Amino acid sequence: MAADLWFEDLHRGGDALLARGARLAGGLRALGVGEGDVVGVLLRNDPAFADIVHACRIAGAYYCPINWHFTAEEVRFLLADSGARALIVHAGLLDGVRAAVPAGVPVLALAEAGAPVPADAIDYDHWLAAQPSYDGPRVAPRGHMAYTSGTTGRPKGVLRAPIPLERLDAQLERMRSVVAQTMGIVPGCRALMAAPLYHSAPGVFIQNALQMGERLVLCARFDPEQVLALVERHRIDVLYLVPIMYVRMLKVPPEVRARYDLSSLRFVASTGAPCAPEVKRAMLDWFGPVIHETYASSEAGMITVATPADAAAKPGTAGRAVDDGEVRILDERGSPCAPGEIGLVYVRQPAYPDFTYRNNEAARQAIDRGGLVSLGDMGYLDADGYLFICDRASDMVISGGVNIYPAEIEHELVRYPGVADCVVFGVPDDEYGERLLAMVQPVPGAGLEEGAIIEWLRQRLSGFKVPRTIVVEAQLPRDDTGKLAKRRLRDKYWEGRARRV
Repeated sequence: MAADLWFEDLHRGGDALLARGARLAGGLRALGVGEGDVVGVLLRNDPAFADIVHACRIAGAYYCPINWHFTAEEVRFLLADSGARALIVHAGLLDGVRAAVPAGVPVLALAEAGAPVPADAIDYDHWLAAQPSYDGPRVAPRGHMAYTSGTTGRPKGVLRAPIPLERLDAQLERMRSVVAQTMGIVPGCRALMAAPLYHSAPGVFIQNALQMGERLVLCARFDPEQVLALVERHRIDVLYLVPIMYVRMLKVPPEVRARYDLSSLRFVASTGAPCAPEVKRAMLDWFGPVIHETYASSEAGMITVATPADAAAKPGTAGRAVDDGEVRILDERGSPCAPGEIGLVYVRQPAYPDFTYRNNEAARQAIDRGGLVSLGDMGYLDADGYLFICDRASDMVISGGVNIYPAEIEHELVRYPGVADCVVFGVPDDEYGERLLAMVQPVPGAGLEEGAIIEWLRQRLSGFKVPRTIVVEAQLPRDDTGKLAKRRLRDKYWEGRARRV
């Protein structure tokens, strides 16, 4: 079974998508892309992603999605580090990165309105139509190779080991059980994706939806009202959103919300960041008992899920481990923390094959403890085994000897009317060691006043958690994976000063 695809005015049936994937697999093989090789993908959300997903399963190649907002130097690093043997790119993006493409790497360009395929690139659509279907040996399927921003240094490519063919069916059954519980994707579902596909979780979502679903609706970009309209039009039952999307959807006026029938929704999946309990409660009140939150990473896969019942019984939880997944909380010495005690979160999900970091096995070993890995998140398990995430270890602020977790403050701040996005971090303070500073990005046209925001926060947070300073920025910078570049902003304030790591 293969899902059909809807994108704006385009509709492609599942059989047609499989045929395009087989031709792309054959064409890439002719270009010298072999089993285990990597294809760079520099695309906005586009139907070509379906071709690429199917092709990589057939030919056993990895695809490396690259954030199309990147500079040429950032693109250069990812193409070189991943060892990309080909690049698939939108023609309108090619001028900005042409010099970053390594010599000898063929470039397949997709024409866009106002941006025809240049003479020094291969016209993707014309080329694909002429390719024979893959006729090579059956190989272990591959998927995407995501790059993580991490907290220091260059991003690292997460390279997951292939599943041997003799174990493929059993392993896929375990993986699909996890996906069903954490993302809601089951055979015959109708799924919608409006998040950027250069992120890891959206890539996993569409890979599974294309294989098991009846229909995948892909949006060029996230627009709250368009999502509502598409859910009604296509009778979507599985939807992927992240917490910042919840916040923006909740700002849709009630009279606009009432125009759309969302009764088909069965499962809304959320990953990427902890969701503030108040935001989740508001979404549950609107959408009904369909909101699910997952703790996951590119490295470990999906670890936990918090069901709607969990959200009601234990507000703020990221849920309990799925199937054979493991969660442990360890202190700085590696000893287990007691229930309720905050420490580093270590996890393992045996449903997924092991991974390494491309060209950086030392970094992989550095995060391992007894077969479990930690990505630097701080959290705790309660007495019932439910996980609560506090913040990243590197983001925790110690002010006057008190531990403060900026994520809690960000959860409140992003709900302030007129705030599109925000970031909170610690800056030097001669008396307290650190103090809190917040930066906010306004919704276009919104006027934000520091004093009003601080007073609003004082009504919702303890006084020591309220930032002393609010900085309004028209646009907040983002890091290598599209997330807010907190470390880059914070480090400017700590230049030349000692700082705990």
